[in-house]
This record gives sequence, C-alpha cells and structure tokens, in this order.
Amino acid sequence: MDIIEDIKTSFKEGSVLTRLIYVNLAVFLFVRLAQVLFFLAGKDSLLLNWLALPEDVSTLLTRPWTIITYMFLHFNFLHILFNLLGLYWFGKIFLSYFDEKKLLSLYILGGIAGGVLYILAYNLFPVFQGVNGILMGASASIIAILVAVAAFAPNQPVYLFFIGRIPLKYVAAFWVFLSVLGISTSNAGGNFAHLGGALWGFFYIRQLGKGKDYGSGIQALLDKVAALFKPKSKIYVSYKQPPRDDYEYNRQKNQNQEEINRILEKISKSGYGSLSKKEKELLFKIGKK
Repeated sequence: MDIIEDIKTSFKEGSVLTRLIYVNLAVFLFVRLAQVLFFLAGKDSLLLNWLALPEDVSTLLTRPWTIITYMFLHFNFLHILFNLLGLYWFGKIFLSYFDEKKLLSLYILGGIAGGVLYILAYNLFPVFQGVNGILMGASASIIAILVAVAAFAPNQPVYLFFIGRIPLKYVAAFWVFLSVLGISTSNAGGNFAHLGGALWGFFYIRQLGKGKDYGSGIQALLDKVAALFKPKSKIYVSYKQPPRDDYEYNRQKNQNQEEINRILEKISKSGYGSLSKKEKELLFKIGKK
C-alpha cells in the first residue's frame, strides 16, 4: 500500500523528532489493538503492566526495561494527542539551536530522570504508603526538552491561542508550576515525573554551557545500536587529483575556507539543524583533520 511506503520513507528520511513521534504512535496503536484482541478473547490484557513503570522497586527489578518503555507508552487518545503536540512544538524549537542527537539523548535521559523521581517519591513520602501505581507517557521527556531550550533561549517567542506572543520561559515556568500544584491530585506520580524531567533539562543545558555534554554517553550507545542494524556499504576507492601548483592549491584552500565561513554564519543565524546533509558532512570532515 502507498500509505505504508510513505510512512516507511518518512520514518527513514525524517528527523529524530519525526521518528520519536512515529514510535509513540506505533506503541499507542499496538497497545490499543492488543487491548481489543484481549477483550474479544474475554481475557485481561497485562501489556500495560509490562510496559509501564511500576512504583515498587522489587517489581522494577523484574521489569528493568520499563524505565525506557514507559516514556513511549500512552493509552488514552487525548493523552497522546497533547503529548505529541508538545513534543513537536518544543522539539522544533530545540532543533533550531541544537542537533538531533542531543534531542534524542535529552528525551531519553529526561524520561529516566522523571521515572527516578517518581519512584523515589512513592517510596519516600508517607502519603503514598500502600498505594500502587504505574507511570506512562512522554510528559517527563517533553518537559525536559521544554525547560532545556527555555533555559538556553528564555526570550524565544512562542504564539499561544487567545494570548499571543510570549517568551518561552513563561511557558516552561507555567508548566512546572502546574506540576507542583498537581502533586496533590490523583496524578501525583505523573507530576513528580514532570518535575524530574524539568530538573534534568535545566541541569543538562547548564552543564552543556560549561562544555559538559551529559548526553554524550547515551548518544554513543545509540550510535552503536544503530550501527548493528545499518546495512554495510560497499567499499570503494576514489583517487583525488592533487593540485597542479601552488596557485591551484591556494585557490582550493581559499574556496574551502569561504564555504566553512558561510556554514558557520548559517549556524549562528539559524542553528545547526538548518544545515543540509552535505554541509554537515563537510563540517564533520573538517573536524577530523
């Protein structure tokens, strides 16, 4: 079917942001379809329990993968709708300043930070004694992205319905404030996860400003995993003709320097994400010299 091929092409050629949206949608559809099949069979579906993050540490030890799977898991339509809208809006802003690998690592580590604070809250505060719960959704990851980019570019304008243009820092502050107020509601665990993601987003961007990328480890791990599934390309040898004389050598050198200056100016104006594939490859080659 053409639609299947279009989705495959979009996923393959799309950005990390596009792929994150597709993965969240795919997990949502899979879980809901599985729920229908279990319902028709007259059985209870345990899929949510096996993918959502439990509050009990002993249960978590038997399902360690849930610290990752929960951040891609949604069951209610409105839940995934608003989360994916937030992921798209704030992810696009983030990519205007940083590259795709940083977005992916921030999504994952922000989700992990949210999950850790959720578990700590349920096991430390007396109000949660005897209360069972599970955590699901991408909210912690999304608020990590929002707070990170708001801390980096606090006056970045955003446009809201009925309000108009406001700085991004107020959007981030309002979401964090709502999460604090929401601790006393029925979704206390989810709001603790929001705060965990927000703390990581703020910490990450502050350390990045000091030259420390705490997402580099997860980036390297994901690159190794991706390399396992990448088909091996055929090896070929190309021969580059050397410059014929000093004049030709200097001409090529000046031409390359002009191109590099143009790319650096483009980054300063529009961010790394605005570069084309060829421009990124050129920067990579220069960086290896």
